[in-house]
Amino acid sequence: MTLGIPREALTESVYEAIKARVMDHVIKPGTRVGIDALSRSLGVSATPVREALARLESDGLVTKRSLAGYRATELLDRQGMKELFEMRLLLEPRAAALAAEHADEARLDQVEALTEEMQGLPDKGNSYAVYGRFATLDQQFHDTLAAACGHTMLAAAVERLHTHLHLFRLSPVAGGSPATVTEHGKILRALLRRHPERASQAMREHLDLSLERHLARYRHDDA
Repeated sequence: MTLGIPREALTESVYEAIKARVMDHVIKPGTRVGIDALSRSLGVSATPVREALARLESDGLVTKRSLAGYRATELLDRQGMKELFEMRLLLEPRAAALAAEHADEARLDQVEALTEEMQGLPDKGNSYAVYGRFATLDQQFHDTLAAACGHTMLAAAVERLHTHLHLFRLSPVAGGSPATVTEHGKILRALLRRHPERASQAMREHLDLSLERHLARYRHDDA
């Protein structure tokens, strides 16, 4: 503990602080992440920093190299973006169809609550503190829906992509908040009506449109 803070709370606080620095490019993509420097700047021992970096490695935000320590992962390039969405299109429409068939009412209530909470939240801004809640809820929507499909391995595969951490780490962030909420609503309606084909198609349309929005960023950068 530090300053009387319970260990679990301290570990979570350090994790969120370092994640924000990675998301905001305070720790620049591809650069070394110094444990000692982070410990000093956050006023904590090295132990919670190491624990946080291990979590961030599982998130795909940092990588650990033998004898070289941790580095922040590079940003997705255009090809990486396309490959990420190819994986999503293989997994998530199927998960949505299965969720329409198998999700229990409690899980559907969760998906509906997440959709409602996202309304009106900003999906972009000058820092992760501004758009972080939208990014978190967006990820939870997709992960909760996948968990509702009843196939443990499929749900785990969707969660392991950590899609939204990579997408929202791009600068400028461009998730299309109103469009995303509208598209999520269409998926939700198909789930509530227990219509697998419509759920699958609504998810596919959402992913196609989301890919278009994110690829537009690269066209802007190339201009």
